Amino acid sequence: MARRGAEKSAGDLDDDSVLRAAYDDHGGELFALAYRSLGDRGRAEEAVQETFLRAWRGADRYDPERSTLRTWLYAICRNVVIDASRARASRPQVVGSELPDLPVDERPLEQLLVGLQVEEALQRLSEQHRVVLVEVHLRDRSTAEVAAQLGVPVGTVRSRVYYGLKALGLVLEEMGWHHDQ
Repeated sequence: MARRGAEKSAGDLDDDSVLRAAYDDHGGELFALAYRSLGDRGRAEEAVQETFLRAWRGADRYDPERSTLRTWLYAICRNVVIDASRARASRPQVVGSELPDLPVDERPLEQLLVGLQVEEALQRLSEQHRVVLVEVHLRDRSTAEVAAQLGVPVGTVRSRVYYGLKALGLVLEEMGWHHDQ
């Protein structure tokens, strides 16, 4: 719809012809995004349908001053894909329904989801645990460097890392994340 009807207002999205034009303009791109992320044609088609359903229902929230229709639809599709991935992760796997065994770097949505989950889990930790885990594990700094930066003994940093990792594991478990993910 960026090419045709970018001048349309948010209220116009309830118009079937405008929604069809948006689907014609962006449906293929959204399907490609969903398929790359979900790895399944049927689930990708469902994600695109859900994207346009949410767009239609939330037409009053679209503000062309803030973003193009394409960007708005991509954001909705991204949320749909994340929701679908989370829903799938919370259900037991049916034999034969797994994603192909691709290296994680070839599944960017999985990396994004894991990153978002870890980020959310880190926010739930105490500041002392969060700081040392970020510095030691994400910024790859030594415990001695972190100890010097914080003005605490190295043993204190090691202890905070140890208990921080235990707490992080518990928080991730509460969030439904398992060690095999």
